[in-house]
Amino acid sequence: MSGKRFQYSRWDGTQTGFDLDAASIFDQIADDLLYHGDLNAALRRMMQDGLTDRDGNDIQGLREMLEELRRRKQETLENYDLGGVYDDIANELRDLINTERALLQERVEQAQASNDARRQELAEQTAADKNLQLDLLPPDLAGQVRELQNYDFSSDAASERFEELLEQLRQQLMQNYVNEMAGAMADMSPEDMGRMKDMMAELNRMLEQREAGEEPDFEAFMDEFGDFFPENPETLDELLEIMAQRMAAMQAMMNSMTPEQRAQLEGLSQALLEDMDLAFEASRLSQNLQAAFPDAGWERSYDFSGMDPLNMGQAAEMFSELGDIDQLENLLRGATQPGALAEVDLDRARQLLGDQGADSLERLAEMAKMLEDQGLAENTEGRLELTPRGLRRIGQNALSEIFRKLSMDRFGAHELSSAGLGQDREFSTKPYEFGDPFNLNIERTMRNAVMRSGSGTPVRLSPEDFEVERTEHVVTASTVLMLDLSLSMPMRDRFLPAKKVAMALHSLISTHFARDYLGIVGFAYRAAELKAADLPTVSWDFEYGTNMHHGLMLSRKLLAGRPGTKQILMITDGEPTAHLDDRGQAHFAYPPIQETIDRTLREVAACTREGIRINTFMLEETPYLQQFVERMTEFNRGRAFFCNPDNLGDFLLVDFIEDRRKMQRSA
Repeated sequence: MSGKRFQYSRWDGTQTGFDLDAASIFDQIADDLLYHGDLNAALRRMMQDGLTDRDGNDIQGLREMLEELRRRKQETLENYDLGGVYDDIANELRDLINTERALLQERVEQAQASNDARRQELAEQTAADKNLQLDLLPPDLAGQVRELQNYDFSSDAASERFEELLEQLRQQLMQNYVNEMAGAMADMSPEDMGRMKDMMAELNRMLEQREAGEEPDFEAFMDEFGDFFPENPETLDELLEIMAQRMAAMQAMMNSMTPEQRAQLEGLSQALLEDMDLAFEASRLSQNLQAAFPDAGWERSYDFSGMDPLNMGQAAEMFSELGDIDQLENLLRGATQPGALAEVDLDRARQLLGDQGADSLERLAEMAKMLEDQGLAENTEGRLELTPRGLRRIGQNALSEIFRKLSMDRFGAHELSSAGLGQDREFSTKPYEFGDPFNLNIERTMRNAVMRSGSGTPVRLSPEDFEVERTEHVVTASTVLMLDLSLSMPMRDRFLPAKKVAMALHSLISTHFARDYLGIVGFAYRAAELKAADLPTVSWDFEYGTNMHHGLMLSRKLLAGRPGTKQILMITDGEPTAHLDDRGQAHFAYPPIQETIDRTLREVAACTREGIRINTFMLEETPYLQQFVERMTEFNRGRAFFCNPDNLGDFLLVDFIEDRRKMQRSA
């Protein structure tokens, strides 16, 4: 037989490979799920807090990521000064004007040294005229740029520097118009600007077509203008959302400026671009997008308080990043279930949060799908619900947790894992059916396979070949677990341990004593029957009252007609403070009134007459509760255990198993 060869080594704690899986996710939310009773809320809290995978690696929670985004934004606002956009331009204009004045003075001095009166007169007149023009330049940058465009520079150096500055400003202002509106375009030429104007005009036409109920030709638009969109949007809606985000980021820059700074920018745009069609299409597109995406953040602004100046290009890039931070913040804050995180752009998240943050987001987004794929949860009308397998997993975890705390010699725990506990072998077989204990009879199974497929090797098994050994149930027990759901249970941190014990007992009986009956009754102001499938979502009652009377009545009804030994296991932390009257109305009184005590004890007596034993597990040793339970055990001959939340499971499960053993020995 050929095949791959594998090499195994002892686990030493250094190997990796377990990573994040459904089991580890489920185990880590189990306590939260049991306490609050909501799988979706438990996952949300795990998303917020993060978790640890099976390799021991920390997966960041949304709370930590949001703090990192807040820190990054705050650092940006505290380090930079938006006024620097214009300080650089003003300084450059000042320098080139000084260069021009210096040359004019140099020419006057040269003329004076030449002893040529005519030359000296012309030089002085020219210098006076030009200095007057420079003195009369408007105080605002836009006005200075406009006037200097019509100024005849004497200095070639000043003239060349001014032309370079104009070109630089044109590029920055053009990029400001499209910044991130045409994300793939850099160092745009006039031809590029013309195409961009056409692109915006076509986009406006498509928006108006859609508004009129027509279907725009998105594919033709992308064929002609797709190079403006490196994100490669696949639908018109996706493209419009990209444009809205870009334009909202640029609007945020305008909103963050002082009125004087905004006026400077608008003036510079008019002085340098002189393309009113472009301004018209940009304004029209902005209005259309604001109507289509009113929540894109058009009113957003930022308060810069730092000292480092930003030029116009840097400012545009900075506002794009701030917009991405805000968008990611909003998405993370609004994520109510893991699947919502799949909408995050992981590449951008990696730039903003680093590798660990992006990897954590990717893994958090998969949590719900992992639980569904493993059959632990299912999506029902947008909400995750536990499956029967998930329910069993919680019970098994609770049972394992309790067993781990017990010493192995307490009750011979090894017997719990053997097939047939509580059953005697009958030594006859039957074809396997779904749900049967898998006590496989190898001899009969192999014989069936050979008879079906003939002699020879290898013998190939088929499901219809399986035969299992019949078992005869010797003893059965019928149990009702009464679980106190009164408000005092969570107030004193007893609710979660009690609920875990209920899950563990259900798991124990369903897996090892399959023919036993287990009923569950929750009691507080009133009592109600609980189904095992509902246990994970059961919560406490916000009304005051411990209605043992009603709980015992329901338990007795559930046990009526049940086979085998009958018992009630009651977990409580308080004496009876509520009862039902003859009309079925509940009454609460604290301290307990005599009618409540009498009615509860009469129900205990009724249970005793029907052969139902009551074992009480008390989580509080108040004198009142102790006295009541002592009277109850006198009537019923049951037992009482004073426990704390840590050893409740030890007492209850050990007592249950010891009773089952006694039943087996006496059968």
